[in-house]
Amino acid sequence: MTKVVAESRRRVRLRATQDFLGRLFERGGAWVGVAGLAFFLALAAVPGLLVGPLETAANATGDFLTPPDGQHLLGTDEVGRDVLNLVIHGARISLTIALMATVISLIVGTMIGIISGYFGGKIDTWLMRTADFFFVVPSFVLALVIAPVFVEVVGRGREILGFRTSLFVVIVVIGLTSWSFIARIIRSQTLSLRERPFVDRARVAGSSDLSIMVRHILPNLVPQIAANGALVVAGAIYTETALSFIGLGDPSQPSWGTLLSLAQRAGAASSGAWWYLGAPGVCVLTVALSFVLLGNALDDTFNPRRRVIP
Repeated sequence: MTKVVAESRRRVRLRATQDFLGRLFERGGAWVGVAGLAFFLALAAVPGLLVGPLETAANATGDFLTPPDGQHLLGTDEVGRDVLNLVIHGARISLTIALMATVISLIVGTMIGIISGYFGGKIDTWLMRTADFFFVVPSFVLALVIAPVFVEVVGRGREILGFRTSLFVVIVVIGLTSWSFIARIIRSQTLSLRERPFVDRARVAGSSDLSIMVRHILPNLVPQIAANGALVVAGAIYTETALSFIGLGDPSQPSWGTLLSLAQRAGAASSGAWWYLGAPGVCVLTVALSFVLLGNALDDTFNPRRRVIP
């Protein structure tokens, strides 16, 4: 009997998964987004197998600012390093920073949103006023002010969780300045969920507030968190690129933003070295667009009533 029930549940889950994927990939944007992300995630996973170790000024293999040719498909930089090598290694840094910052943002935003929506009253008021501050002031501006302070407090030249101080600070600062968007969405959903019958039954059964929020409300918020999380990643990539471009990145672990900064300092635009600026710039735009397309497709799938019908 137990095996029959387990098999039945497995079939139901499989059918639900197939139905979800079918509805998701009905939208062309989902295919484009997933394909783009799969491509760049593959690059980030094994850069050493694709282009070898990260090139430095000491082991550069080309001449200065050489345009693309058979040996260097994306040309070289101002010290002769292969731009393709730098871009592929930069994919790992940029995506890691963006994804880890998004995890921090989702955790903070979800916690604040659930607490605010569930308890209401003064707690809701104070938390939402705090969220309003972070929402009104652009996260890039806050990160620009906070990041240098964090770097000096933590100390330069150290490694934290495998990251140099500057990169770790960028991750934390982006995560702590981009949560308000998620918090407001989660709060609005929690306001609705807390009035549902299953929450009343949990209260009658003696469940604590923490248990209700974690076991009953949070699982119903997963679709919203997933859909909007993809959009947060896109914003995190732009913020990381901007912070690295103005010099807050780590040249020894170059992200796409750091490459753009180095290209600007080398005068790539004035000297016509379009490949040096274009390669990392196109990567940033493509990855951000892929996350946006995937996020919109997930939102349409989870919330079909909000879908715009032409």
